Amino acid sequence: MKKIFVALGILVVVVAGWTVFTVARPFVLHTEIEIGASPEQVWKALTDRQSYPDWNPFIVSSTGELKVGETIVNVLRDTKGSETTFDPKLLAVVPNQELRWIGRVGPGAIFDGEHSFRLVALPNGRTRLIQEEKFTGAAVPFTRSMLTNTIKPQFEAMNQALATKATSGPNP
Repeated sequence: MKKIFVALGILVVVVAGWTVFTVARPFVLHTEIEIGASPEQVWKALTDRQSYPDWNPFIVSSTGELKVGETIVNVLRDTKGSETTFDPKLLAVVPNQELRWIGRVGPGAIFDGEHSFRLVALPNGRTRLIQEEKFTGAAVPFTRSMLTNTIKPQFEAMNQALATKATSGPNP
């Protein structure tokens, strides 16, 4: 009986250590694009979520109030056409600068993703859009290839579609 408790204790320590390690060392998907539109124009396109089904290849639906602390509902489409619905909590909503949320699978530290869109003003009314996600949690090391192959291309596709949307609409 004592051996069972020792084995369980070792297992708990190993799992806890693995979880701490994976939380402390996030896996980051990072993309960016320079857009020929002002941060205000890009923000307007990014936050016009009702039009997502018309132009957005990655986040095909997004509902809920864009207010820090609120939960929104997003439907994502990966490169294989599979759709996933999740309910992230908004961490930052700074007009013309940043939109950031966190989504979690389970209670946290299993598979968490902190997603952000950052807008950086450039000369001549242009904007650098940085879209990235920091993944942490015990399950993340087992999903890195999937994230790289099916999610990162969708970040890039959305960046390009957002650039087109922001430059084709009327100025704010």
